[in-house]
Amino acid sequence: MSADHALQTAIRLRLVATPAVTALVPATSILDVHQRPAPTPSIIIGEGQSVEGDQIDRRDQRVYLDLHVWKTEPGLVGVKDIAGAIRTAIHSERLAVVHYWCGDCRVSTMRFMRDPDGETAHGVVTVEAILCEV
Repeated sequence: MSADHALQTAIRLRLVATPAVTALVPATSILDVHQRPAPTPSIIIGEGQSVEGDQIDRRDQRVYLDLHVWKTEPGLVGVKDIAGAIRTAIHSERLAVVHYWCGDCRVSTMRFMRDPDGETAHGVVTVEAILCEV
């Protein structure tokens, strides 16, 4: 399993197991899909990137993963609340990533925007992790 897939799996498991997240977004709406419009509210597991690390044995990687938050609302408050719950869940304890040791995992950025449809709020939460093969 690739590092980015392993991280994605661990993050989804963490989010669906966190009551503060599922109180805002049903676990069935935390998905890896190409769907437009996205269910509302939802967390769509999006784009990722893996960058080789600095260790001499080349077993570590820095992995980035975007989580897209969608909600039908006139403002951005709801997507900001969901993003905050995601951040708290990610930072609550070390992630259990299959086949990898997670040396660090953090929310590195959160961005919020209004969708051009005039009805939907959108947030992008970028998670950054350092993973080392075990």
